[in-house]
Amino acid sequence: MFAVMTIKENYKKFLTALDGINDKGEAAAISNIIFEYFTKFTKSKIITDGNIVTNAATEIKLHEVLQKLIKGVPVQYVTGQAWFYNVLFSVNDHVLIPRPETEELVQEAIEFLKKSTFKKVLDVGTGSGCIPIAIKKNVYDAIITSIDVSAGALYIARENAVANNTAIHFIEIDFLQENNWNQLKKYDLIISNPPYIPENEKKFLDKNVAHYEPHLALFVPQNDPLLFYRKILLFADEHLEKNGKIFLETHEDLAKETAALFLNKNYKASIKKDMFEKERMVIVNR
Repeated sequence: MFAVMTIKENYKKFLTALDGINDKGEAAAISNIIFEYFTKFTKSKIITDGNIVTNAATEIKLHEVLQKLIKGVPVQYVTGQAWFYNVLFSVNDHVLIPRPETEELVQEAIEFLKKSTFKKVLDVGTGSGCIPIAIKKNVYDAIITSIDVSAGALYIARENAVANNTAIHFIEIDFLQENNWNQLKKYDLIISNPPYIPENEKKFLDKNVAHYEPHLALFVPQNDPLLFYRKILLFADEHLEKNGKIFLETHEDLAKETAALFLNKNYKASIKKDMFEKERMVIVNR
């Protein structure tokens, strides 16, 4: 049994518990998300109407949610949703949580496609489907194929595509196996946010990332951190159309090495910094 508490008392309980795990601003932001999602009380409504007593079912749910957050479960997995490029996506532990840096990569791709008459797109490692869905919603005539090795990720991606009324062709395929490439066609644009974190960096990641987000989508062998970029380069030799472009998200410490892979094969490659002034994007021209 739980003691009867008001919404405001429950909110303060969350702030106190999460303040020991996150900084005050993040604790408040997480609490705001949780209370709006599970109780329909915004922060302003908590201030004005927070003396309303919560019912037993809500009390139990809030207790369960708080225990998950204390353990480090990301708030997006607790609510099952995340915003990306002004679109709401379903997420679970089969997919990475979409991040703002990737929005910048998508923006670059959208700007290219809007100026181009050629709009065949391949998205490598789709996860939640956030990249292709955001592109399709902004470039309606784009023809997009998205691939992933994870059946669980593709299930979520397809759900998100239907929810957002976007027609995208999803294929379950292990891109690292070159004999699978014959299932794919030629494309004007290849975009990817592939796994790029060397396994030995796992210990430096936040607990909520290292313990809860899918390792398959995060990590590469520490002796081959450019694994996916090498494969994309080989794939592009036969599958990227003339004057096509490649948009890649990269590890901030490996952008130069990633660009060098393509420059050494007579592609043009440029590095772009993200909003935090980190080298996180490599854009390649055929």
